[in-house]
Amino acid sequence: MWKIWLLFDPRRVLVALFTFLTILALLIHFILLGTSRLNWLEYPQVPAKAASIEMPVSLS
Repeated sequence: MWKIWLLFDPRRVLVALFTFLTILALLIHFILLGTSRLNWLEYPQVPAKAASIEMPVSLS
């Protein structure tokens, strides 16, 4: 494994990795912001309220 670092400069590899991961994270976040369901910056579109069943509480 150590021979690989003789071929590549570790600083360049780490800077390239950090740059790639930053661009990937920004891309994923912008894709999510582009959807209507997962856009957390706009006002959420609340779906119609589902029917709920309420059970009476009996106090013994």
